[in-house]
Amino acid sequence: MAKRTPVIEITSYGIYSHWDAKAKELPKIKEFTQVVTAEEDVEFGFIVNIKKAKGELLQFCIHHPGIINKKGQVLAPFDGEVYVRSNDWDFYLGDTIQLLCPVNGLESNLGEWRMTLEMQGRTIAEKTFKVVGRDEGQFWKSRGF
Repeated sequence: MAKRTPVIEITSYGIYSHWDAKAKELPKIKEFTQVVTAEEDVEFGFIVNIKKAKGELLQFCIHHPGIINKKGQVLAPFDGEVYVRSNDWDFYLGDTIQLLCPVNGLESNLGEWRMTLEMQGRTIAEKTFKVVGRDEGQFWKSRGF
């Protein structure tokens, strides 16, 4: 019997509502974008739908641009593994802008954040988000001033 080929599709990406990892519900998309303004607690990432792959092992990784923690050390990429839970499964991979180092503020969050998902040694989904500083002029212009 031939092995079924998984079907993978990124269904949304960008800025999301707050996500609770303990909840069953995935976060809701607020804005489709790959450019994220560095504001504390902004949630961003992507949702992928995976079909015909129940039980397969997914490896995920979030490559940070050089975020500095409270001890002044650069954070290593965040990675982990999860098993596909059903034959039609949605998975959220994302992160939040955080103020970890009071000295550098949000500036250590600036740059490219690359998020990848792998299955069976192959990259099945990836997105790169550019986190940028807040443009005060654009902020006020978007509010009608």
